[in-house]
Amino acid sequence: MATIDRQTPTLALAHALAAAGRGLPVFPLSATKLPALRSPHHGEQPPAHCRGECGLPGHGVHDATTDPATVRALFAAAPRATGYGIACGRAPRRLIGIDLDVDPAYGSDAAGALRQLALQHLFTIPPTVTVLTPNGGRHLWLTGPADATVPNSAGRLAPGIDIRGSGGYLVGPGSVTAHGRYRLAPGTAHLTPAPCPRALLRLLTQPRRPPTTTRSAALTPTPDRRGEGLIQFVLAAHEGQRNTRLFWAACRAYEHGFGDALADALTAAAVRTGLPEHEARAAIASAARLTSRRGEETNGAA
Repeated sequence: MATIDRQTPTLALAHALAAAGRGLPVFPLSATKLPALRSPHHGEQPPAHCRGECGLPGHGVHDATTDPATVRALFAAAPRATGYGIACGRAPRRLIGIDLDVDPAYGSDAAGALRQLALQHLFTIPPTVTVLTPNGGRHLWLTGPADATVPNSAGRLAPGIDIRGSGGYLVGPGSVTAHGRYRLAPGTAHLTPAPCPRALLRLLTQPRRPPTTTRSAALTPTPDRRGEGLIQFVLAAHEGQRNTRLFWAACRAYEHGFGDALADALTAAAVRTGLPEHEARAAIASAARLTSRRGEETNGAA
């Protein structure tokens, strides 16, 4: 675990300025990977849906900029920032983040799943900027064309693979969080983000399937493609993993705005693994409460 000391905010600013100099829009993050600046609309009723139109800082990823003076001003307003976020989907880079999660508790092999997808859909991941995360995962940086909008997703391609696109952000290398430091993988520091392979881009931008309505769906709800990977992730749970896998999957679903729509399907999947229905629904409710406290601006973080 990285040490957070008095030098950490200074180093975070330095890393953020370096990224901005390479055309990557940045903004300050706290040690929890959340935006470091509090929303100027905090506590307003009804909640504001401002994305920075008010002209004040504190709008998370919408604060992201490549202007050095503005970057300095944002960090000056957030003196406890320990890292920085990089906005995805924004010109000129139009960054796409492939977040490959690794967690032995979940038994996930996101890198292996990505290799399987590459074989199935006939693409290869080119050499590109790669950031190592504190938990042993990695972020692959790719770029997309101006006419493609890549949505954020969690587990849509496969369990453990999250996508950061338009409206999302990646934790920048050099950032320090409560769990450790993000750093560039050896041998990738000199690279620039590579173009996303066309076959992979099609997977990331293809329309989501509408939910089907059948007689069996009344008993076991069928999720659209947003939740297929999460459902499979829950179904693969062994004894001792069922509750943690379900909670993780539910958090990801709620973080990306389709938790309520997927709740029944997640419950059904958990029950099939042997988890009592009341425990499954309690875990999903806990995930809903946890993610709701993070606020609108936390969506899309990695």
